[in-house]
Amino acid sequence: QLQFVESGGGLVQSGGSLRLSCAASGFTLDYYAIGWFRQAPGKEREGVSCIYNSARSTYYADSVKGRFTISRDNAKNTVYLQMNSLKPEDTAVYYCAASGAFIPTMPTTTYIYWGQGTQVTVSS
Repeated sequence: QLQFVESGGGLVQSGGSLRLSCAASGFTLDYYAIGWFRQAPGKEREGVSCIYNSARSTYYADSVKGRFTISRDNAKNTVYLQMNSLKPEDTAVYYCAASGAFIPTMPTTTYIYWGQGTQVTVSS
């Protein structure tokens, strides 16, 4: 069973940067689409970005396009989310998750394995 270790969250000022990491243990990420989701207080969970290794496909939500970049490091079996030009509205708990299918709309029901989340807080 796939397990995740998430890290990289924290408190930053508006305009700053963070890099989130999602490391797999006991399994390889090659067989899955890996997505980043976020959930802010009082809001529903939303898909932010995902990557599918088999087809080298990526997806970004419009709200983060041009600011966030998803990438893979196969040697470390890790997926990253580089977040630049952060805004207060990016404040949320960020989760990585694995799905057996790449679907640009990122329906949460298709994601089988979930990390425990890491807090990102962007101050004004």
